[in-house]
This record gives sequence, structure tokens and C-alpha cells, in this order.
Amino acid sequence: MTTPTTDHQAAANTAGSGGLRLDDVTLTLGDGDAAVTALDHVGLTVTPGEFVAVVGPSGSGKSSLLAVAGGLQRPTSGTVHLAGTELTALSDKERTAARRRHIGFVFQQSNLLASLTVREQLLLPLHIDGRLDAAARARADELVEAVGLTHRAGSRPHQLSGGERQRAGLARALMASPAVLLVDEPTSALDRVRSAEAVRLIAEQTHERGTATVMVTHDTAIMDAADRVHEMVDGRLS
Repeated sequence: MTTPTTDHQAAANTAGSGGLRLDDVTLTLGDGDAAVTALDHVGLTVTPGEFVAVVGPSGSGKSSLLAVAGGLQRPTSGTVHLAGTELTALSDKERTAARRRHIGFVFQQSNLLASLTVREQLLLPLHIDGRLDAAARARADELVEAVGLTHRAGSRPHQLSGGERQRAGLARALMASPAVLLVDEPTSALDRVRSAEAVRLIAEQTHERGTATVMVTHDTAIMDAADRVHEMVDGRLS
């Protein structure tokens, strides 16, 4: 597995300060006899510039881990700290604002908007947030180039390959310079070669931009690009 270089650590010091920390997090779903423990006293710390992979079979709790880490769901107990802020102590409105400003999501499916070009996909969130300016447009162009899609900047999703759509989704997730990047099964729709390329790109962008990145996957063949690997079984993280 790779280890961030000094240059990567320097990037970490200037971006995503604080990283991600889950302390003794438990998530119970349902009530009574139907209750299921999706996360069982999970502890995880991811520092800025670090790429952590969490592997495990379907139903092991990986998606629940991302939901709690990303502020989409409150844990039953325990705390989540994001970029130096206790996410679990925030109101729903405050948590939504923190998620929009500090967290980038890369989904199994790219979830790109069919009517928008690659470049427009990146600009839309900042337009909605009232932060679309010349600097934002320059950053969009930089990210499109970083993921190798400059020649596709004016293309719409139906004109892209699966790998290109995944790269566009990664660029969009990085657009707001998130402190934390959460990646859900990014290679499920890709072949082996494109899967390896996608994960290498995530690792590269993590180190260069100083994000604290967590990728969940069931694919053990793509773990070599990660700095650290954990296994999740029955809601417990090794």
C-alpha cells in the first residue's frame, strides 16, 4: 500500500484541516425484536491527505458507515467529528450546511444530471450556493483537466463512457474543496482496468488536495492504492 509523501502531507496541512473522526459510534436500526445493529462501537480516524479503504461483504455496515460519517444519519450513540467540528452536535439545518461545505460524495452511480455538460455539473452546486464566480469557473476547468476530461468538458452524460462518468462525479465531489471525501463502491459498474484507474485517481486527488478520504468497497482487488485498509464484518471495524 502507498504512503503519502512529504508533499502530500504539506497539502494536507493546507486543506481539509481536522479530517474525520468517529468515536465509539453505534447505529441501531428498527425497534424491539426487529432491531439491527448496523454499526457496533466503530472508531475510525482519517487524517487530511489520507486514503482509507473499508472492505466487506454486502450487509456488513459499509453504507451505514458512510451515512453516519457524512451526516446523512445520526448515530444512536457516539460522536462524529468533521474538520474540527462535532457533526453529531449540530441541528439538522446546521448538519446540512456542514455537509454541503465540507463533504464530497462519490456514489456507485455517478448521478450526473442528464441535461448538463461535464463542466456545468461542477458549477451547479456553487451556483445554487451563490458562490459562482470567475474563481469557481477556473477551479472547474482545473478539476476537469485533473481527471482527464478536458476534451469532454462540453459533453453530456449519455455521451460519456462509464469510466468518464465516474471521473466526472469525482471532479464534482471535489469542486467545493471538501475536507472529507466519501466514496461508495466507485467501481461497481466498471471493468477491472477502469476500476484500477478510478481508484488510482481517487488516491492521487486525495494526496494532492489534502482530503480525508474513505472508500467503501467489496472489491479486494483494488485496495493497493489505499494508504490503510480496514475490514468491516457485522457492523464492526477491524
